[in-house]
Amino acid sequence: MRASAASAPRVDLTLRVPAGARLKVYTSDGAVEVFGVPASLDAQTLSGDLLFALPPRAGATLTAQSLNGSVNLGDGVEARGAAGRVLRGKFQTRLGEGGPAVNLFSGRGRISVETLAEGAARTETARRAGPGGGASTGAASTRRAGAGPARVRETPDDAPFKPAPQRPGPAETPQEVEEDEVVRVESDLVTLNVSVIDRASGRGLHGLTASDFRVYEDNVEQTVGHFETAEAPFDLLLLLDLSGSTARVTDTIRTAARRFVDATRPQDRVGVIAFAGEVSVVSPLVSDRARLRAALERLAAPKGDTRLHDSLAYALDFLERAADPARRRALIVMSDGLDSTLPNVTGVGSNTSYEEIRSRVQEFDGVVYAVWTNTEYYEAFSPEDIQPETYDLAYERMEGLAEAGGGVFYAVEKLEDLAGAYERVVADLGTVYGLTYRPTNKRRDGSWRAIKVRLPRRADAVARGRRGYFAR
Repeated sequence: MRASAASAPRVDLTLRVPAGARLKVYTSDGAVEVFGVPASLDAQTLSGDLLFALPPRAGATLTAQSLNGSVNLGDGVEARGAAGRVLRGKFQTRLGEGGPAVNLFSGRGRISVETLAEGAARTETARRAGPGGGASTGAASTRRAGAGPARVRETPDDAPFKPAPQRPGPAETPQEVEEDEVVRVESDLVTLNVSVIDRASGRGLHGLTASDFRVYEDNVEQTVGHFETAEAPFDLLLLLDLSGSTARVTDTIRTAARRFVDATRPQDRVGVIAFAGEVSVVSPLVSDRARLRAALERLAAPKGDTRLHDSLAYALDFLERAADPARRRALIVMSDGLDSTLPNVTGVGSNTSYEEIRSRVQEFDGVVYAVWTNTEYYEAFSPEDIQPETYDLAYERMEGLAEAGGGVFYAVEKLEDLAGAYERVVADLGTVYGLTYRPTNKRRDGSWRAIKVRLPRRADAVARGRRGYFAR
């Protein structure tokens, strides 16, 4: 289901979804209330409030973060009989016996987590905590707890944070929904990850604020609604090409990957995927560095030929599924670029064309860095050998992926220099800022919208990032 465009009148949207659904709800300023626990939940809003109401005896693995607001835990949420409390920043815990992943994020709003009393009316957590730190409650309409499907409701930002009263109307006719159907509530937000470097030295610039940036869409200036500093956390995915000639230097690649992990910041989560003709998830996105190092020790070359484009598509899908909505995203791909679809490259290549994967990278809500490795060790003595022109084309395509993804292209002539390239990538990520805006052009006509980011007060600064998107 697609929400109305921002120019349309506000609506009070209620969704009933199967308990086995994977639910993602992103809004700009509307409040979101979720009753029940779906198979997984990602709820994100820039300035609205979030409420998550947990049925009795239900469990969840909860992550709640409000950058500039609060996280309010109701009575009995952390443990039976435990008093509620108000927190700042990020909160992670296992509710009950644990269970589905629930990720709640708000830029400036309040996040409330409540436990519904069995057979009793739901009480509403107050908008502000009392002097003693406990959350006061007020009257609300009746919502009986149970094992029914999860419900999501989006309300106008300026409305009181409470359920709308039930209105009499015709009885609802239940509709069958397949478990694998995707229910989407989409907003018209555009998010940008922008790396800023000094024009002369090429070094990243730290300490910039929202007032330093100007964002233009099709040459029309936009209003930045949300800004994240370069210190905000990342979900980083390292995609390693272990096909062909690189398979014989797995130890070198493993050592470089360990250096990459060691260089990342403690607040960043890191995942690793290796590929050849097949894809192997070496490690999911985790913050446990010891777990990452142990996973890298088991790193081995997958089977098959080189399917770079398909593996990139898999990595982008992986980040869409696994990344935390509260974090920025970056994909770092290491490869010689020789997909088996290229001339004289043996094997069965990708089903995804280069043009298709470049378009996907261009629309990716994150940053893509490309680390090209030179595997042209021998001259082509036969027309059947890989020709220099093919190596040049692979180089250019890797460079094009970094350009489309708003990242940086690094050329590594010797694999022994790979670790240094990774350390430069991590340093560059430390100068990436997050910007979000709602386009003044509300039409969703599928056209390409060109984006430019300027820093008029910093003549020495150059901004790199996403160059546009398709308004679908």
